This record gives sequence, C-alpha cells and structure tokens, in this order.
Amino acid sequence: MDAAEENFVAKISDEQLVGNLSVWRNGSDVYDGDAEPTLPPELRFNTGALVAIIVYSSLFVVAAVGNVTVFVTLYRNRHRKSRINLMIMHLAIADMVVTFVMIPLEVGWRATTQWLAGNAACKILLFLRAFGLYLSSMVLVCVSLDRYFAILYPLRVNDARRRGKMMLILAWVVSIICSMPQSIVFHVSQHPDYKDFWQCVTFGSFPSQKEETAYNLFCVLVMYFIPLIVICFAYSRILWEIFKKSRENKEDNIRGGRYQGRMPLRRSDMSNIERARSRTLRMTLIIVLVFIWCWTPYVVMTLWYMFDRESATHVEGWIQDSLFMMAVSNSCMNPFVYGAYAMNFQQEFWRCVSCVCCRRSKKDRNIVGRTTS
Repeated sequence: MDAAEENFVAKISDEQLVGNLSVWRNGSDVYDGDAEPTLPPELRFNTGALVAIIVYSSLFVVAAVGNVTVFVTLYRNRHRKSRINLMIMHLAIADMVVTFVMIPLEVGWRATTQWLAGNAACKILLFLRAFGLYLSSMVLVCVSLDRYFAILYPLRVNDARRRGKMMLILAWVVSIICSMPQSIVFHVSQHPDYKDFWQCVTFGSFPSQKEETAYNLFCVLVMYFIPLIVICFAYSRILWEIFKKSRENKEDNIRGGRYQGRMPLRRSDMSNIERARSRTLRMTLIIVLVFIWCWTPYVVMTLWYMFDRESATHVEGWIQDSLFMMAVSNSCMNPFVYGAYAMNFQQEFWRCVSCVCCRRSKKDRNIVGRTTS
C-alpha cells in the first residue's frame, strides 16, 4: 500500500516501525571476528510467519472463488447494458489484482523472510500491490456516485452510461498515478550485518521524517478517508431522497392526489417504493460497514504510527499483521456483498463450476476418442 505498510507485512526488516538501519546495526553485537552473525529469530521463519501464511492462503481461496465467479458471470452477460454490472466487474478486476498479485506476494515474502526477486520485481510488485487496493477503493466510489446520480437525477439517462465510463477511466488513472510513487520509494537493500539478507524497503527514500509522514498521510487519505466521505455522502443523499419521495407519495394517497393534479399511487406502487427503500438502506449499511470494518483498524494503527511512532512500536507484531489482513479481507468481502446485490451468487458459482467440469469432461472424451481411434 504505502511506505508505512511495511510495518504490518514486512516487520522483520521494517524501518518504518522501529528504524530499519538501527535494527540491522543492533545485530553487530553478535559479530565474532570476521564470521558473519547468525540471523536473529525475527529475521527467520517462525510460528508467526506460518500462521500468517495459513491466513493469507485462506483469504486467497475465498477471494479467488468470489471474484472469479463475479467476473466470469458479468463478463458472460456483458451484452446487457447495465452500468452497475460494468462497475462491479471492474471492482472484481481490482480485487483480483489483490487476490492474484498481493496475497501470493505476502505468502512468498513470509515464507522466505527476505526479498529474493531482485530490484525490478520489488518496484513492479509493490506498485501492483498498491494499485489493487487503490482501484478497489476508487471503484467503490464510482458505484456510490452512479447510484447517487441514478436516484437523484433519474431523467438524465442519456448521460448516465457515458458518465459511468468516464468515472471508471478516472478511477484507473487516479489509481495508477497514486501507485507510481511505490516504484520510486521501494528498492532492494542489503542488510549491513547479514550480507546475504536482502529486503524490499523504503529506507533512505525520504529526506526526512516529515516527507515520509506526508507521503503516508496522502496514501491514507486517498485510499480510505476520501472514498469513505464520498460513499457516506452519496448514500446519505440517496436515503434522504427515497425517504422524501416515499413521504410525498403517502401524502398524495392520503389526500387523494387529485387536488394537486396528480393521480394517487396504487398500493402495488407503494409496496414497490418501500421495497426499494428497504433494499437500498440494507445495501447502504452493508457497503459502508464492510468498508469501515475492514479498513478502520489498519488506518488507525497507521495514523498512530505516523504521529506517535515511539509508542506504536510497542504494539505486538501479530496485532499489526492482523490489522493489515483485515484490510486485505475487504477484497474477499466485496464479491459477496455485490454478488448478493446484482445476482444469485450461489447459483452463479455452481454454474461456473459446472461449466468448467463440462469442458474438462468434454476435453477428456475427445482425448480418449483420439487415442482409441
């Protein structure tokens, strides 16, 4: 994500949490002549790393199943001109970047406890890791704004699809621009005491702590606070508009509607309005609460570290790991939240599985047929 993210995913050599260089230099006390010191426990594979690998692997399975199912289903139905389906498909793409790039990266990093892929891979993979998280947040903003314009300005249908595509393009551009600094600040650095130990870190990339804090604060604002503000504003206005229209319709029905030149709404119309209102309210609460639930603990820890680094460094490592895993789990939750909103997720999952199985069985029959002939 940002430079401070190393606190939670690569704490074994993390200058953001306790000062990378100071940690490395502390190992100089174990020198014995010209012999190279033995790696301390925090730089070796341990039980904490094993637990993290198991958790990340579980998140990978859940996120892969959910996002691939959503993406395949929406891609097969791409002929349907639905803006919300288009945006959910882009959300699935963003979450698949997190699933198939970021999570395996975390697993490999924990398994090796050091960076073995070289400087170029360090810059590219750290860019992609941030890009997936940025894009996921930006697409959530697009979904919120699309619903905002659809409900508050329902007559502007002609501009809706063009506006939706422009918002998605802007989301991709903003995500790419915000992720590019990752390729600049992250680099491979050698441990000053353990010559065979390398890490992908940001140490030495910032002139002072002020620049580092400013960069981290920018990342937190773009990835969390700005999307959260936009989402809350959009859905608050949506709920207020639905409430206002529902109240007006009830008053029209009570008064007969005819005195104001309107026809009274039928009971079925009122029930449809109430169902739409309750469904939107339900989805609003789920969308906002899932985003807040997954990201807030990690963001609080990040802000704590930025403004009170000394006390933040005393937080247990497993707590730091857990907070970042919660943020990553947002990409696991999105397909189920939006899948339930746009489609029958369980039905579509088994349909995708059956299609894969049918293709495999057909391929096997063809192979058997060719071999027997």
